[in-house]
Amino acid sequence: MKQLLLDIQPPAPQTLTNFIVGRNAEALHSLELALGGAEEARFIYLWGAEGSGKSHLLQACKRKAAEISLPLLIADNVNTLDEVAQIALFDQFNQLRASSGILITSGIAAPTQMCLRNDLATRLAWGLVYQLHPLTDDEKAQALKTHAKERGMKLPDEVITYCLRYLRRDLPTLMAVLDALDEWSLTEKKPVTVPMLKKLLQLNLDI
Repeated sequence: MKQLLLDIQPPAPQTLTNFIVGRNAEALHSLELALGGAEEARFIYLWGAEGSGKSHLLQACKRKAAEISLPLLIADNVNTLDEVAQIALFDQFNQLRASSGILITSGIAAPTQMCLRNDLATRLAWGLVYQLHPLTDDEKAQALKTHAKERGMKLPDEVITYCLRYLRRDLPTLMAVLDALDEWSLTEKKPVTVPMLKKLLQLNLDI
């Protein structure tokens, strides 16, 4: 049983479909336009706090572009790039612009507010720029309820409240815990409860 609990499955692959939109509908729409080949959405920059979904969206776009053979380049967390990498990204931007390619990038702040090279910051700000907003607790709760419903899982409100209060608050972690809790509940043939969740957490101290 302990082995089952420790074997929490990794989160599902990031897609645009399983991205919880929240207040980010406009950004998601532009990414869909980009993947559809729209000229006005060839260069998109996303910024926001950790957990706002930047990496999820970039990986989702990369996966979708590979499926349809779309010339797309992504650059996540451009704020971490050193001088050489910034110059390389600047050159790639110009090459993609000349070849009708697509570039989707992300960072922790707006392009001109991260101490990037001026030429690169200007290029990133030249396209569409969106701030991503993290999900509210109510939106996370709704996402967990929807996920549980899709699994046919009976999820009491008090379990959701406990998760949001005591667990890491990123959605992939919350979903993974929910999946493990559901598997344990089915194995034990007992309903999901807060005590069951607490025992799961005791056996997975890194959650």
